Formats: sequence, C-alpha cells, structure tokens
Amino acid sequence: MRKFFRVPEFILALIVALSSTACSQQSARDENPKKSSFNIKSLAKSDIDDVLDIHVREMRGYLRELMVKLYKRNPRELGKSKYQDINQNIDRVFNQVHNWKYEELNKRKSIDAIYLVFDENFEGDRVFAFIVGLTSMVMSSYGYKDDFYMLDTVDPQKLYNSARNIEIAVWKLENNLDLKGELFLYSNSLPGEPANLSYERLFGKLIATQDTMATIIAGKTRRGIKKVIQQMATAVFLPI
Repeated sequence: MRKFFRVPEFILALIVALSSTACSQQSARDENPKKSSFNIKSLAKSDIDDVLDIHVREMRGYLRELMVKLYKRNPRELGKSKYQDINQNIDRVFNQVHNWKYEELNKRKSIDAIYLVFDENFEGDRVFAFIVGLTSMVMSSYGYKDDFYMLDTVDPQKLYNSARNIEIAVWKLENNLDLKGELFLYSNSLPGEPANLSYERLFGKLIATQDTMATIIAGKTRRGIKKVIQQMATAVFLPI
C-alpha cells in the first residue's frame, strides 16, 4: 500500500511564492530585456551603502581629473616618469588592483607619499606622488572599499580627517617652496597670468564630498566627530 506524505503548509506557500517570483521575472524579461537582469548583491545593500558607493566614485573621478590637470600644468613631472603618457599613469592609479606600494615612491602611500612631493631630495614624479598620496588616503578613509554592503562600516572621523588633510595638502601645494624659491608643483595662476580657479573648485569638491559623507555617516551611526582646528602654516596631517 503506497503511503502519501503531507507537505507542510509553509513549504507549499514558499514554493508558490518562488514560482510567482520566477514568473514575474520571466514576464519582465519578455517585456523589457534591458531591465530584466537581477543583481542578487542589491539585496545586501542599504540606502547608505548606495550613497557610499556614489561618493567613492565621485572622489575617484575628481582625483582622476586633478591628475590630468596637474600633468598638463607640470609637464616636467611626466618627463620624470617611466610612463610618458598621462593615460598610462591614470590607469596605474585608478584602473588596477594594487596595494598602493609603488617602487618609484619607495612604497610610500597616503600621507607619506604626499610628503615626498615637498621633499627636496625626491627626484621622481611629484604629480604621481601627490595623486597616489591623496587617492590612497581617501580610499583608506573608506577602508579601501568602493562597493559597500550592510555589514560594512565606515568611521566618520576618518572621513573628516581626510577632508582636513586635503586642505593641508592644498595649502602646501600653494605655499611650499623649494630651495630656488619655486613651487614644487604649479596649480593655480601665477602672478601675471589670467585667473584660473579651476583647481580651487576641484579641491573644494574633494573636501566638501568627504565632509558631507562624514556628516551622513555620523548621523546614521550616531557617532560623534572630534573637530580639529589648526593654523595652516603649522598644521600636521591627521591620522586616517
């Protein structure tokens, strides 16, 4: 005598739900193939994760733009690089998976790489050192991630500190002189040249983006930010 086993009601309900979902997705694919792809990763993302993703992309875009502008303003620095094409250097920084330890920078990154720009004894590409320093510092403030999920955490203090460090780096760029009395890197207009505020606007975007993200994360996690006030002439980089 054949025995029949009763399927529990909750399992039946689950099967029906999955079948309905599958039918709905198949229908969506038939109606609009371009919108049919379903990314399972989206299930593990919150709204704040999407905001983080967007802000990291914006920061990297601004830094990429800055790299191009600085090379065009300081062509002598590109001549010091073993990669004589701007796009090759951009690719090395923004399009490759790496640990930020470049041999020509003595494997320095973040703040240590920025210091190289203003070191009289450094004979390498100062634009590359500046961008690697800024970019690795910014990425460090995001835990070296550009794709965030619900279990990921970001420290708002690090975001805030990175914004202040960008301000310090900009001040040094505009005021630190070598032994010949010249700027280590040219950015804004020099005396007698037409006004060029494009660098100022770009640096402003970098700083504002980090400050905005710090405020958002602090509000979301209810974590306070310790504000720091320094005189730029004697300011020191803050830890990330």
